Amino acid sequence: MPYLFTSESVSEGHPDKVADQISDALIDNFLAFDKESKVACETLVTTGQVILAGEVKSQTYLDVQKIARDVIRKIGYTKSEYMFEANSCGILSAIHEQSQDINQGVDRSKPEEQGAGDQGMMFGYATNETENYMPLALDIAHKLLIELAALRRENKEVTYLRPDAKSQVTIEYDDNHQPIRIDSIVISTQHDDFDEDEAMLAKIKSDMVHILIPRVQKQLKAELQALFNTQIKYHINPTGKFVIGGPHGDTGLTGRKIIVDTYGGKGAHGGGAFSGKDPSKVDRSAAYATRHIAKNLVAAGVADEVLVQVSYAIGVAEPCGIFINTYGTAKVNLTDGEIAKKVEQVFDMRPYFIEQRLKLRNPIYAETAAYGHMGRKNEVVKKTFIGANGEEKTLEVELFTWEKLDFVDKVKAAFGLA
Repeated sequence: MPYLFTSESVSEGHPDKVADQISDALIDNFLAFDKESKVACETLVTTGQVILAGEVKSQTYLDVQKIARDVIRKIGYTKSEYMFEANSCGILSAIHEQSQDINQGVDRSKPEEQGAGDQGMMFGYATNETENYMPLALDIAHKLLIELAALRRENKEVTYLRPDAKSQVTIEYDDNHQPIRIDSIVISTQHDDFDEDEAMLAKIKSDMVHILIPRVQKQLKAELQALFNTQIKYHINPTGKFVIGGPHGDTGLTGRKIIVDTYGGKGAHGGGAFSGKDPSKVDRSAAYATRHIAKNLVAAGVADEVLVQVSYAIGVAEPCGIFINTYGTAKVNLTDGEIAKKVEQVFDMRPYFIEQRLKLRNPIYAETAAYGHMGRKNEVVKKTFIGANGEEKTLEVELFTWEKLDFVDKVKAAFGLA
C-alpha cells in the first residue's frame, strides 16, 4: 500500500541555524590559526543578544565578537526592525579552557592512538533515490530554502523576504519504495510588515508557487520534475503573517536541528549534534565517516540503501562496533553482518585516521552549518581569516570531503563487484 514520508528544513536565518553558524565560524577560525585546537562551543541567540559558551584548548586568540557579528551580517540580520541586528546586538563570551580530564583521553604520544572524544554511536545513511544519494523529501526541502535565500538576496522578483524560513515536503511512495508524487509542500517565510494582510498573504503564496517552485523544479532531473503536479497541497505561511521571526521570535541554540542536518528522519541518528565541535569529537567526525561509507557502498552497487552505525568508548581509538543495515536491498550474496566485516577491512574508523582521510583538521565547517551537512558539493575553495592581532591568513581547503566517491573502486574490489 502506498505511504507518505515527510522531511523538513530550516533556513540560514532560523534562530537555531544562526547559533550553529556562529559556533562553526568559531571552529573555523580556531583551526585556521591552530590546526590542533580542541573546541566545543555553544551559542545562544535571542532578542538583541548572543551568548557564547564552551571549552577551548588552542594556541590562538580570537576576536569572538567580530566573528559572531560577521556571521549575523552575512545571514542578513542588518536592520534594526528585526530586533536582532549584527552591529547592535550584545555579545557575551563565557568560553573557557577545556578540561584536562577530557583532553587526556584524546591526546596520545602517538597520533594514530588518538582516543575518541566521547562515547556514543553515530550513523551514516545513503540511498540511490537522488543523484547526491540523499533522501528525496529532505533534498527538495533544502533546495526550496536555498533558492528562497537566493531570491531574498537578489531582491528583484520577490522584495519583501526576511531571513527566517522553514520548509517541509511530503512524498508519496509506492509498495516498492519508489516516489510517485509530491503530496504536500509547506513553506513558512518571514516577511516585511504590510497594511493589507490578506492581500499580502495571497501574494506570498502566489510567489512561492509560481516563482520559487519552478526555480527548484528546474534543478531536478526529469523523472523527479514529474513528481510536481497540480494536485500538490501547498501550505504557505499557514498561520498567517510572519513578521516577527529570527532570534527575536524564538531563542536559538546550537545543535537543535540535528535531523535537518542529517537525513530528514530517514535512517537513524545517534543524538549528537555537529556544529561547534572540532573533529576530535566523534559525534561529528564519525558521523561524516559513516556517511562516506554509506555513500560509497551504494555508489559501488553493494545495496540501494544503506545505514551504517559506529560506536565508541571515550578515550579509546578502536570502535566498539560497526553495524550495517541494507533494508533488504543488498545486491551481494552476503548478510548485513558479513558486509559490516568487509567494511571494517576497507575503512579505518579510528578517530585519527578519520581526521586524516577526510581532511577534517581544516577550517571547513562554516559551510556545513546551514542546509545540511550531507549531500553537499565537494569542492576546493579559498578562505581568508583575520586574527585578533590583524594577521590575515588565506587557505585553500576542500569542503565536504565525506561526499567524495573516492572509495568506490576499493569497495568493488572488496565485494568482488565488476
